[in-house]
Amino acid sequence: MKAVRRHVYGAPEVIELEEVPKPEIGDDGVLVRVRAAAVNPGDWHLLRGTPYVLRAVSGLSKPKVPGLGADFAGVVEAVGKGVSRFQPGDEVYGCAPGSFAEYVAVPEGGPIAAKPAGLTFEQAAAVPTSAMTALQALRDKAGLERGQKVLVNGAAGGIGTFAVQLAKAFGAEVTGVCGGANVELVRSIGADHVIDYTKEDFTRTGRRYDVILDNIANRTVGECRRLLTPAGAYLSNSGGGGRWVGVMGRVIRLNLTNLFVRHTLPTFVTRENAADLAALRELIEAGEVTPVVERVFPLAAVSEAIAHVERGHAKGKVVIVL
Repeated sequence: MKAVRRHVYGAPEVIELEEVPKPEIGDDGVLVRVRAAAVNPGDWHLLRGTPYVLRAVSGLSKPKVPGLGADFAGVVEAVGKGVSRFQPGDEVYGCAPGSFAEYVAVPEGGPIAAKPAGLTFEQAAAVPTSAMTALQALRDKAGLERGQKVLVNGAAGGIGTFAVQLAKAFGAEVTGVCGGANVELVRSIGADHVIDYTKEDFTRTGRRYDVILDNIANRTVGECRRLLTPAGAYLSNSGGGGRWVGVMGRVIRLNLTNLFVRHTLPTFVTRENAADLAALRELIEAGEVTPVVERVFPLAAVSEAIAHVERGHAKGKVVIVL
């Protein structure tokens, strides 16, 4: 099969398209012919090997695993003899390491579920990591309730477009922060209020929020805390920290601050699982959530797609088609 590989850390130019063996499956395995795969910020972090603290797991001097990509949508080609949930021909979506390839293998009990009806493969591939991140942040960590006020910083990005729609589906009043070119997009996916950060500083509006989901981290934790109601929650999945620790720097600060303040400042790592993929499928099929896909690239242009996402101004998701 054709698959994206990189054997050294570096810029998108180090990516190669190679012929490699198809993945093998065991008794509990599902072999999927990938039809589309989404690009996530994690892909360029792994590509460059930054922040450097990640190399303790991914490989100190060069990548231990040459593949890239995580999210996929496709068609089941084969299943192990112990698999009962899926059969060849099923349309599925989910997460698997190395999804920038013609085939991936996923355990039956892993993060794989039936593809939402009515979505193209490109749309379905855009969902898993970004939508699960938004879902777990709002539902599980913030405990979002109907009638609460939510601010999403970075509302036009991959996680942000899902967060706006999920918060609305949960009955919240939603404010989205984005650049001027994306105001209409954010309004069209359900935001009650939109702040153009090129014209207005969202930390100085005087408004208060029960939940802030910060996908950009371009303001300090203290500035954001001042926007919270007394029992409010601030969640960040981004942040500075340089090449050495990256977002972990903000995670450390949040955990320390959490010891001394009344607000909730939870940190979290997205947990990829089939149950949340099924929950998202229900919301999508009910018309509550629609993936926003900005651009589609062929597999041979993965380096260009990752570079586009790394520049930081993609609207919604960028998807690879195979």
